[in-house]
Amino acid sequence: MTRRAALLLAIATAGLSACGFRPLYADGASGVAGSQLSLVAVGPIDDRSGWLLRNALIDRLGGGAMPDGARYRLDVEIDDDITRFGIRGDAAATRERRTLRARYQLVDMQTGETVLDSTAGSDAGIDITSSEYATVAAEQTAAERLSKEVADDIVNRLGLYFTRSADR
Repeated sequence: MTRRAALLLAIATAGLSACGFRPLYADGASGVAGSQLSLVAVGPIDDRSGWLLRNALIDRLGGGAMPDGARYRLDVEIDDDITRFGIRGDAAATRERRTLRARYQLVDMQTGETVLDSTAGSDAGIDITSSEYATVAAEQTAAERLSKEVADDIVNRLGLYFTRSADR
């Protein structure tokens, strides 16, 4: 990094901190968001997509399925839907839309109070081909990708909640 680039970076960083901007995960695992996220236990989620979502959440939270000293429990209900459209002349569909929606609640296990209740979701378009195997593989790949996207959204919102709660 050149001296000029380092100087510009220092000026930009100083300007951002002056306006109150603070990166969510600035201090990594030792920061507010990182340390609280590791205290979240993820409850079981129904269906294959639920299993994928739960594993993605556990990976991102870093505390394991039931972390020692868990303070929060994340309850998630999902709606996994495939809608066919793009109908051809012979009444066969040419496209599908896979939608994964999750309603999640963060429960403080010390008080039993629901401290956060929200939803997250994502969708993906899938081409229906003449090969049934290819279509099923595309549907499964979409489920995996959607689970990761929804997990990212949930974890980011949890991190934001923990950071805002610490600022109060």
